[in-house]
Amino acid sequence: MQRTVFFISDSTGITAETIGNSILAQFEGVQFDKHRLPFTDNAHKAETAALRIKTKYAQSGQRPIVVNTMADRALCDIVATSGALMLDVFAPFIGPLEDELGAKRSGAVNRSHGMVDFDKYEARINATNYALSHDDGLDVNYAEADLILVGVSRSGKTPTCLYMALHYGVSAANYPLTDEDLEKLELPARLRPYKDRLYGLTIDPQRLAQIREQRRAGSRYATLQQCRWELEQADRLMRQAGIPSLNTTHVSIEEIASKIFDRFGIERTMF
Repeated sequence: MQRTVFFISDSTGITAETIGNSILAQFEGVQFDKHRLPFTDNAHKAETAALRIKTKYAQSGQRPIVVNTMADRALCDIVATSGALMLDVFAPFIGPLEDELGAKRSGAVNRSHGMVDFDKYEARINATNYALSHDDGLDVNYAEADLILVGVSRSGKTPTCLYMALHYGVSAANYPLTDEDLEKLELPARLRPYKDRLYGLTIDPQRLAQIREQRRAGSRYATLQQCRWELEQADRLMRQAGIPSLNTTHVSIEEIASKIFDRFGIERTMF
């Protein structure tokens, strides 16, 4: 079975897509044809979206599903003329909150991901710059790091650092364990002063070999034998040094970040 889903928002669409995907993941037997319609913030755009959804309805014969985070009820009503199943992400919460707070919602658009707090926005930018400049051991000044990820090459360190920086303003560095580090089974001298900030990422050897093969096909670096050796040595080194670690093979980047935050007691809300 295949159904069409539209994520519609008056802003970036990130919230609608994130929540929508979490809901859709509960239905494993259904394939979803997904479309994102961001910045639907006026009547003309809402009418255009409704026409597109209605056209899809006519073509497929299946009622489309709309996951909606538009704040303006008038725009929601326009999109609803498409005949789609409308899932309003905010609707279940707005009424109870209005009652509890004794205030009406503003209905203003583009609020979810706007630069409402410039200090927080600047913190995200600074953290992202830090992650980029301290990627793969490029800069080894770790004094300002909130945490340092260690692991073999291509184990997920860089994307995790960038995710934590972009969404939470966490200054995360990462250090790739080299063959020399793995042969010695010793924590590199540059990391020893920051042992309490270290967290290890590991991955299944078969998956690592697949990733490396895409990057450097036919190389020794990508062989299963090399991947197994590096991962086994890295595991020994981290256990010997008392570094907590996580196998990332079947874990989303969001869950990786949450587990790391929990380990270090970092309490940050997503910006």
